[in-house]
Amino acid sequence: MKQFTTPLQHESRPDENTTDLLLGRLRANPSVPIFELAAGDGTYTPLSTADFVDEVKQVAKGVMAAGVEPGDVVAILSRTRYEWALLDWAVWWVGGVSVPIYETSSPSQIQWIASDAGARFVVVESTRHKEDVESVRGELPLLERIGVLDDGILDDLKAAGADISDEDLEARRTTRSLNDVATIIYTSGTTGRPKGAELTHANFVDTTRSALNLLGKEVLPPGSRLLMFLPLAHVFARLITVLAASWPVTTAFTADTKNLLPDLAAFRPTFLLAVPRVFEKVYNSAEAKAIAGGRGRIFSAAADTAIAYSTALASGKVPFALKAKHAVFDKLVYGKLRDAMGGRVQWAVSGGAPLGARLSHFFRGIGVTILEGYGLTETTAPISVNVPWDVRPGTVGPPLPGSTVAIDETGEILVKGIMVFAGYRNNPEATAESLQDGWFRTGDLGALDEHGNLTITGRSKEVIVTAGGKNISPAQLEDQLRSHPLVSQCVVIGDQKPFVAAILTLDEEMLSTWLANNGLPEMTVAEAAADDRVRAELQTVVDRANSSVSRAESIRAFEVIDSDFTEENGYLTPSLKLKRNVVVKDLAPVIEKIYSGSRPAS
Repeated sequence: MKQFTTPLQHESRPDENTTDLLLGRLRANPSVPIFELAAGDGTYTPLSTADFVDEVKQVAKGVMAAGVEPGDVVAILSRTRYEWALLDWAVWWVGGVSVPIYETSSPSQIQWIASDAGARFVVVESTRHKEDVESVRGELPLLERIGVLDDGILDDLKAAGADISDEDLEARRTTRSLNDVATIIYTSGTTGRPKGAELTHANFVDTTRSALNLLGKEVLPPGSRLLMFLPLAHVFARLITVLAASWPVTTAFTADTKNLLPDLAAFRPTFLLAVPRVFEKVYNSAEAKAIAGGRGRIFSAAADTAIAYSTALASGKVPFALKAKHAVFDKLVYGKLRDAMGGRVQWAVSGGAPLGARLSHFFRGIGVTILEGYGLTETTAPISVNVPWDVRPGTVGPPLPGSTVAIDETGEILVKGIMVFAGYRNNPEATAESLQDGWFRTGDLGALDEHGNLTITGRSKEVIVTAGGKNISPAQLEDQLRSHPLVSQCVVIGDQKPFVAAILTLDEEMLSTWLANNGLPEMTVAEAAADDRVRAELQTVVDRANSSVSRAESIRAFEVIDSDFTEENGYLTPSLKLKRNVVVKDLAPVIEKIYSGSRPAS
């Protein structure tokens, strides 16, 4: 079994917990504002670490007064906002266990998570969310109280806890140690009912310190700025928010990604955390605008130059002519792209799905290095990440310090180390299946190179086995299909079928621009899905994706549907992962149409 270990580079005391990270920042870096709070007019108000810790303590005293005991569960259901982080730290300060629930969750999903976790208290964002919780309250016998952020629950808690002493609060804070559960994060449920992954204070403390030891000085130097727009209910955003609060970084929050570009321009971050779809949108939008403005050839040449420049950087030598060409395009194109992201972004981390080597090279070539990483809820987010001094596009880098990655005989990725969770809440069978002989079985497929860099090749549970016995991982094809501006989502099919096929959805936001740029009349999504000219373009996309795989693995037929895969219709998880089994089940008539037609030529 091939494996690679990155040694641990720090040591934590057994009596510590996550709150010690915040107190450590207060002692070491009191001058850098921990947050900047949006004022609503495009400006931000800085908040010092000392003032934030004081507010955390005030809320924590109120949480104590409300009856929360060490180990009690408090669920948080809200969009990404400052109050989410404030309450999270306050729950930890009193020894509680915080459980995030996506604000888009249905009442039945809320009921399952709150019931399985044993939540005594739920804090929601709005009256609408409260109504959702109230609708299932009869099935939550442990639930004692629902608080609403928009109705001032945090102010109520501050008032209720005014008489609790600092000494009593400190005694409560220190009841938790590294081995205690800090949070229960429920998996996104791509293959069934969500499971509650119990993450300990050690998971957060050690993963944070390992990541900062590895990347902090170069990627997040003192004074770095982070705009957090991913859902804090997701482990990726949650860990990075904790990490940023532990280091001299200033964070701002935005819940509405429709206003992302204005927020980027106003806050001007130096560091971004995003999923690949965000970077795809940035690229596709820039390309479409260039074509619409008659600068399509310039953009294409600039993109090719950026990719060549990054590729040359990876080889260790950039030819003089390429440097000169790159400098010209930096003034004409790249600077404008950086300005669209606020003008100061130098580093970004991408996770949740493969980014693709081409997009990785493009962004590094324009001056924004994306460090692609890999991890799961069960690993407190990161297992591995590319390192700034040895970026390997197409890989997700070596294991984080304090961990070992192995590839077993079936190709499955196994991991052990500081980030691996304690087990699933109330589910010993699933825990025993996932944690075997000291290893966490990820369910993903991959390969390790001689330097320990990990490459993800697919998910073992998503491998398609055709009627001819060919094993195919759909992820590689799907990632390439989604890179085209016309394509929003897709699913590659073919399990127990005679050939591989695909179902595509169109990107409604990009459709009008693409039609105009290609001299075509305005169409609805439904009209475009049936239009021969649109389908011809999509065939070129499919052909390009097919060029990366063997003939037996290539897509031989596709259908375009006039609705999208979204979180709202249940086809995507809140972290934008495809619920493949749900899509395949619901689109059975479309799949039947594909395979009942004439067989494609071999």
